[in-house]
Amino acid sequence: MSFQTGLSGLQASSRSLDVIGNNIANANTTGMKSSRAEFGDIVAASLGVASGSNQAGIGVSVIDIAQQFSQGNITTTFNSLDVAINGGGFFQLTQPDGTSAYTRDGSFKLDKDGYIKTNTGSFLMGYPTDKLGKPTSATIEKLILPTNAPIAANATTAIAAEFNLDARATITAGVAAQVGPPAVAAIAATPRSTYGTSLTAYDSQGNTVPVSLYFERVAPTGTAPNLRDTWNVYDVPINGAPPAAGNPPPQGAAGTPGFRFQMQFDASGKLISPTTAPSLTIDTPSTVTPDIVATLDISKVTQFGSAFAISNLTQDGYAPGELTGLSIGESGVITTRYSNGQTQFSGQISLADFRNVQGLNPLGGNAWEATYASGIPMQGAPGAGRFGALQAGALEESNVDLTSELVNMMTAQRAYQANAQTIKTQDQIMSTLVNLR
Repeated sequence: MSFQTGLSGLQASSRSLDVIGNNIANANTTGMKSSRAEFGDIVAASLGVASGSNQAGIGVSVIDIAQQFSQGNITTTFNSLDVAINGGGFFQLTQPDGTSAYTRDGSFKLDKDGYIKTNTGSFLMGYPTDKLGKPTSATIEKLILPTNAPIAANATTAIAAEFNLDARATITAGVAAQVGPPAVAAIAATPRSTYGTSLTAYDSQGNTVPVSLYFERVAPTGTAPNLRDTWNVYDVPINGAPPAAGNPPPQGAAGTPGFRFQMQFDASGKLISPTTAPSLTIDTPSTVTPDIVATLDISKVTQFGSAFAISNLTQDGYAPGELTGLSIGESGVITTRYSNGQTQFSGQISLADFRNVQGLNPLGGNAWEATYASGIPMQGAPGAGRFGALQAGALEESNVDLTSELVNMMTAQRAYQANAQTIKTQDQIMSTLVNLR
């Protein structure tokens, strides 16, 4: 019987050394989780023997190889497609055969079609998003980036302008000289070109179209106490000049060339008219593309007694652009950058977690699959609830502690030697019995 006891000890120690050796071999494997051999004693069946009777046992067995899912150290790599999970959860994958898998290894790559994949060819899964980065579906899908073609141009539809008009400016007609006493010298009108600005708009093909706006103070309308400061907006700098490039033919009040609309301010310098954003129609240089029709937000324009100054001038159009880079936020939202200066959201990485992570079945290639023991995966966004936040440009190292593994290896070696010694001793005893005469 002692031979079998010693033999079980040799087998258990050998299995433990296998586990330790695997841990040490994967000390530098990204996202790898260490394991340990757990033992249980073997007791002979004792039918009819009272409970608690003394039994020596008949050996040991390895009852489980338990995975240790503690957090590994996070190392910075500065590769934008490297992603580490700081906390709970697993990246969700679809393997080449269509089955699901889960991993902590965030060393992803782009394939020729723009799909984000692992080194083993599995697809990274996530949620589709809108322009604001909000998920548009609760169903995960393969994440893909638009790498095959440039993003399409976007025609300008909205322009926003914030500026201050000088309340000290004279009106168009100026002020005539007055004879005294006291004499008052004539005050020249402020030229229209004094107050103006320009920006670049885009048509539906991404062609640039210059847009100019000029502001001219005119005689106020209304009578006291409803007297209003009034400014006309034009697209030409000089009265009677042809329209600027990109602007439509002359139009507007009383046949005034280039007139667009009129602004009125109250006594505190606040804009009171127009109350809604005026519309601008802008000629495009191509006969194929339609004219640009854009709203002009001037709600923050003021008239104070200080110099004319533009504080903000924006428009929402852009030319086509090629993908130049990407970034991944803590919540898993992927932001792509383009050569035209635009950024777009291209999906959100999803995570999965399990009630019993030790029930996951290792598949190799840094991946696990769900089992009955692990339970079904619970999906969610990084940083929400039990899921950890993502850290881009970094990878999670193996959680193997080499010092502990080397000590465990020496302990397992001693246990192997001791079990071998019990077999040797039993052999000597058997030899003594055989040699008795």
